[in-house]
Amino acid sequence: MLNIIEFFRNLPKKKCSQCGLDMTEQADCYGNLCDECDHPAR
Repeated sequence: MLNIIEFFRNLPKKKCSQCGLDMTEQADCYGNLCDECDHPAR
């Protein structure tokens, strides 16, 4: 059985569902769009 820290360390990077750009993880962010794709002016 994996250690919980190893489990999270081995997760793949989060990617934007629209453009495929690698996203930075944010503790309070559950969205799947990067800042550019989720910009209100778009």
